[in-house]
Amino acid sequence: MIDFSGVIGALELLSSSYTPWLVVFPGLLIGLIAGATPGFQVSMAMAIVLPFTFSLDFLSSILFLTAIFTGGGYGASIPAILMNIPGSSSAVASAFDGYPMTKKGKYNHALGLALGASCIGAAISYIILFLLISPVSIAVLKLGPSELFVVTLWGISLIALLSSDNLLKGLFAGGLGLLIGTVGMSATGAIRGTFGLAELLDGVPVIPAMIGLFAVSELFSILHQSHIVADDGRQDVKRSDILRGFFDVWSYPKIVLRGSLIGSLIGAVPGIGSSVSNLVSYAETKRRDPDPSSFGKGNPKGVIAAEAANSSSEGGSMVTLLALGIPGGGGTAVLLAAFNVHNITGGPRFIMENTHIVYAIVLSNFAQVILLFVLGLMFIRLISLVVKIPIKFLVPTILVCCVFGSYGVTGDIIGPIIVLAFGVLGWLMRLNGFPVAATVIGILLGRMAEGELMRSFQISGGEIEYFISRPITIVFLVALLLSLFGGRVLRQLR
Repeated sequence: MIDFSGVIGALELLSSSYTPWLVVFPGLLIGLIAGATPGFQVSMAMAIVLPFTFSLDFLSSILFLTAIFTGGGYGASIPAILMNIPGSSSAVASAFDGYPMTKKGKYNHALGLALGASCIGAAISYIILFLLISPVSIAVLKLGPSELFVVTLWGISLIALLSSDNLLKGLFAGGLGLLIGTVGMSATGAIRGTFGLAELLDGVPVIPAMIGLFAVSELFSILHQSHIVADDGRQDVKRSDILRGFFDVWSYPKIVLRGSLIGSLIGAVPGIGSSVSNLVSYAETKRRDPDPSSFGKGNPKGVIAAEAANSSSEGGSMVTLLALGIPGGGGTAVLLAAFNVHNITGGPRFIMENTHIVYAIVLSNFAQVILLFVLGLMFIRLISLVVKIPIKFLVPTILVCCVFGSYGVTGDIIGPIIVLAFGVLGWLMRLNGFPVAATVIGILLGRMAEGELMRSFQISGGEIEYFISRPITIVFLVALLLSLFGGRVLRQLR
């Protein structure tokens, strides 16, 4: 069901000002560069530039951040194909056949296939988002505070579980984020965890904490390297061959469609996203192919399947963010933070009350796909050389941006202090295998979880029976427990 009045309002909003369109181009370029830099996660780039969006209106800031998100999806495939070094976990499967094609001298063709699959996959996911966002929001409006509380815990648990090989470490990281998110004065006037610091009465500044956990911790992790990529080899990038590869994608419609659907569905599940969807799509394409032994040896179908799922997962994660107000991963966590900066709460009520803005975001994302194709061709040579920047130049530059950005958020020294403190925390977590993303999302959702729990107790008069008397709450609780312990129970039964 499409709200056509909302669509008309979105078109009027997008045509009334040129400001939102001016930020899309630099956003895509930043995303391409961030994605093409191994170890430099797209969510990290989004966190760094987030403070610089405060002067923008809400729509412009969201379009800027989603453009970075979109560009990063394709950018990560460039080093994966050219050097067998995925720019992020979302491009792991792209290297399986992309790099063998490079060794055969077909790297331009592989880059074109990746660009085509990324553009088409992202477009399909936005079509799905366009069609489903309104009915999903109507269904979600029927959920009460107890259901939303359990859904919040479920989202954090999934992220904790799927971003760590160790369940306890994942749950600890998510729980730590929840505790940090409740620091400050509660709705009842209780003061928690401030250690007497007046600066923390309103809670831990989310943006500096996110910059520290995502960006600064990663910078600390690569300090010992001279370059992000030690290999000095370069490839001769030819745009004409890339363009030929782009159009060759249309020869594999079933693979593109299947990968896009897999990416959209998996992307909608909090905590999974593109890191898993590209592997699932690749494996499914290999399983269905009449010659599965050709995969891993330079089969173009492998590149297409991986990239279609990788880029389409963005649209799926946006469904969860907009409909439930729950981020599906690091990128959408930054988007949720941008919502908070503008005093806007994502969720069904936001969709119902601001339908034109939601459709404007979706429609502008279609335009981003077209611009991604143009920029991918224009800047691919430059982007492929970003990995050669020495660490001694890269780290100080990014660190200065982080410090100034955090100072701009808080207006005092507490911002840079939070960045440094959480940077050290994130670095220690990475060293010991604790998922940073789970902590970030726990911080963002801590206040929401506490608020929904408080409202549940207010409605029920403090009676715990209220939770078990609501069937939907029970269903969500069972789903939460199954996601955490279902696999282990089945293994024990076998």
